[in-house]
Amino acid sequence: MKKIPQKQIHKYLRHNKSFPHVWCPGCSNGIVLGGVIRAIDEMGYEKDSVAMISGIGCSSRMPVYVDFNTAHTLHGRAIPHATGVKMFKPELNVCVITGDGDATAIGGNHLIHAARRNIDITVILINNNIYGMTGGQYSPTTPAGAKATTMPYGNIDNTFDICDLAIGAGATFVARTTAYHAMEIQNYVRMGFEHKGFSLIEVIAACPVIFGRLNKRGDASSMMRTMKEESKPLAVFEALPDEEKEKFYPRGVLVNIDKPEYTEKYANLVASLQKKEEAE
Repeated sequence: MKKIPQKQIHKYLRHNKSFPHVWCPGCSNGIVLGGVIRAIDEMGYEKDSVAMISGIGCSSRMPVYVDFNTAHTLHGRAIPHATGVKMFKPELNVCVITGDGDATAIGGNHLIHAARRNIDITVILINNNIYGMTGGQYSPTTPAGAKATTMPYGNIDNTFDICDLAIGAGATFVARTTAYHAMEIQNYVRMGFEHKGFSLIEVIAACPVIFGRLNKRGDASSMMRTMKEESKPLAVFEALPDEEKEKFYPRGVLVNIDKPEYTEKYANLVASLQKKEEAE
């Protein structure tokens, strides 16, 4: 009998641990996981050359399921853990899987300062506009007027744009896509890994069981269609009249620039001090 070739994604999963997964039906996290794995496979990375770090939240369960070097850490603390890994093992390809609450609320300062330092880690931020795992509390990206368990009459907070935040903090690679655009996820994650410096890829995602139900957004397929309809490729978005731009958000590579990377600057500093000490 001819042996059936192993599926591409399956060879990267820990089949003997934590399956079935905890994600709800219609959750976008599985789409993102597929894109991340395909990007890593496309680049030909060995499993032991990848470190995947997460904090707490629905998306942060992802490292539990994959056969890389992984750490499922504290709420909001994925980026400093990843920073420590990269500083100790700069040869590793380090990525962070995080959510809008994990990265921009309790972990907000860590996001800002990792971007400011331009350390070579790739942050894949899955933005579903709510805290899904812990009960449906509102997050910094919950749209104005949208409902959450802690904003039952509609959110009155101003929201912020994650990509604008990262760019303002100094990130040298920033991209945005949606779970509907699966191939863009793969392409942007690959570009993030290839980039020498801090990379952030925001993936707009669907949480149909909590955010969708609370806000009458329909089922998972309806929320996916909304991602398609409300997003525009960057070039198309920029050509829109200002009054039309308010109806959409842009997808694409928003920033891609070269600047000195932190672990290399640190290594150069150590080398120069050692040389100075030897000369004395």
